[in-house]
Amino acid sequence: MKETKYIPFDERESEESVVYFTRDLSAKGLSKIYKYVNENIDGKIAVKLHTGEPHGPNIIPRDWVKEFIDSNCPDATIVETNTYYDGDRYTTEQHKNTLKVNGWDFCPVDIMDENGTIDLPVNGGKHFDHMTMGKSIVNYDSLITLTHFKGHTMGGFGGSNKNLGIGCADGRIGKAMIHTYPNQGQWSIAEEEFMERMVESTKATVDHFKDKITFINVMRNMSVSCDCEGVEAAPVVTPNVGILASRDICALDTACVDLVYAMKEEENHDLVERIETRHGLRQLSYMHELKMGNTKYKLIDIDTNKEITQEEAVSNLKPFNEE
Repeated sequence: MKETKYIPFDERESEESVVYFTRDLSAKGLSKIYKYVNENIDGKIAVKLHTGEPHGPNIIPRDWVKEFIDSNCPDATIVETNTYYDGDRYTTEQHKNTLKVNGWDFCPVDIMDENGTIDLPVNGGKHFDHMTMGKSIVNYDSLITLTHFKGHTMGGFGGSNKNLGIGCADGRIGKAMIHTYPNQGQWSIAEEEFMERMVESTKATVDHFKDKITFINVMRNMSVSCDCEGVEAAPVVTPNVGILASRDICALDTACVDLVYAMKEEENHDLVERIETRHGLRQLSYMHELKMGNTKYKLIDIDTNKEITQEEAVSNLKPFNEE
């Protein structure tokens, strides 16, 4: 299987965005970094979160999200869509029960495809001219993309792009457009084409919200498995890193991947292997091609108010221990 090539930072041709970084993995860390990227987030606010399968061990802690919402956007709504696979979030009824199991009952949660779908345009796509979304996505003025960064069985990694590209597409039509060739297996689209389709789905959401969308990635409990796998996820072996945020989705996901690659080989081996064998880096290059953001950036450590290198961000990481 061909592997996707990782391009070192200094060899990239791109303008630079700003990505903020903190080692403070806590609810306070979330609120602290959000204040750097919350411009234009107002009106009716949605928080796109992966709420997880029942008892999923690696999702962003419920208490962190509650404190974040209470402190920064107390009238916000968590938004999700139903899954494409048969399981505990396949129907709206199942999904709502799983939300209760996982404790997402402290604020409204909108299953956006509960009452149907809506098509949003994909500008400049080569696979789609539209993506079918959960109908109620258009009911919100602003979107906070709050993402658990981790590996992914098909995408290689799941960052803000996966959270939006898969997570806003409705459970029957949109997700099928991304995953499945007509009259072929459910997961028949993979590797580069899967990444491109996912990116085009994300572009529909990003273009819809324009300057009223922002992105936060939490690099904690980074299994090579997505949160879709719940308690069946592979054990975590990659060290926790911190929280990153940006107004540029491409720069943010790129920075998280760069921090993984900047780790020591014994720290990043499993996650790098997962990214490369799935051709996951195509997510980043295609976002850049579709003018969704930059692959170069200034990494600003808000703990010290200094620009730092990727190597400095991941120096002296502690081996992963379950909390």
